[in-house]
Amino acid sequence: MTKTIDTVLLLALPASGKSEVRKYLASLSPEKCKEDLHLGPTVQLDDFPYVHLMRRTDDALVAMKRDRVFFAAPDKSFRRPEDWGTLIELVNGDHEALLARTKVAQGSAGERLLARFDEAGKKVGIAPRLAALPADVRRSVAQTLEEEAAQLEKDLQATHVPLEGKTLVIEFARGGKQGSKMPLPAPYGYAYSIGRLSPRILEKASILYIWVTPEESRRKNKERANPNDPGSILHHGVPEHVMLNEYGCDDMEWLVGQARKPNTVPIEAHGRVYDVPVARFDNRVDRTSFVRGDKKSWRPEDVRALHEGLAAALRTLG
Repeated sequence: MTKTIDTVLLLALPASGKSEVRKYLASLSPEKCKEDLHLGPTVQLDDFPYVHLMRRTDDALVAMKRDRVFFAAPDKSFRRPEDWGTLIELVNGDHEALLARTKVAQGSAGERLLARFDEAGKKVGIAPRLAALPADVRRSVAQTLEEEAAQLEKDLQATHVPLEGKTLVIEFARGGKQGSKMPLPAPYGYAYSIGRLSPRILEKASILYIWVTPEESRRKNKERANPNDPGSILHHGVPEHVMLNEYGCDDMEWLVGQARKPNTVPIEAHGRVYDVPVARFDNRVDRTSFVRGDKKSWRPEDVRALHEGLAAALRTLG
């Protein structure tokens, strides 16, 4: 009987093909996913919506002539690098809500989002920033974010299904400044962010790493960017400053080199070391960008190359 992978951490530099792989997986029949890729129907979590909403929070504050909370500028990095951990704590919260099948509360989705930002930040040592705003300012920011926050809650509610027979996919990108030496210092890189995932995730997790060079990541980032769709999973663009200073390299190859067991990476977390299984899908020669187009336009040879590459990588995890 084909073994189904329980949880996949879908990791790569920006624009490497993570979201395209998610879209491709969603296009397959459950039978083909299971037999060829060792995956059940996927349930998907991602930290990018929170990055987008953090930038939207800052924009709302600037519109009221207030200082930004999260980012140094619209095209710059986090003011507090610990917010890489804030993002993971938000994902942990989404995972706990999924397992508990938590119902959406009554009241303002925007207010709940701001509270979640502060609560997640506290877990990585950042004092509440949004609760410290004057009440009228906070209320106005929440109102500005209300529609998008409500949509995010709706999207997350759709993930609240029994996970038996399914595969949970958690997507995020991490890295460090171009030219950095390894290991990357916390809070940068995969070692830090994977290590902040909850034990309930780590105990069942495997990694599918999509391999592209930083140079290819920057090229594809520019190619996919649609300034009219900044919140899109498939079409958002990462600012060049961030690409060079936060994603100029990553530590996955270094982590693989530290393995205690073949085809794993060692992650220190929660008072122990997790040997997390890892597989690498080589996308240095682009095999995923076609998925951004309409499915009717996908060429059979492109689909075959992607499918066979994913199957070869996932076979080592299944």
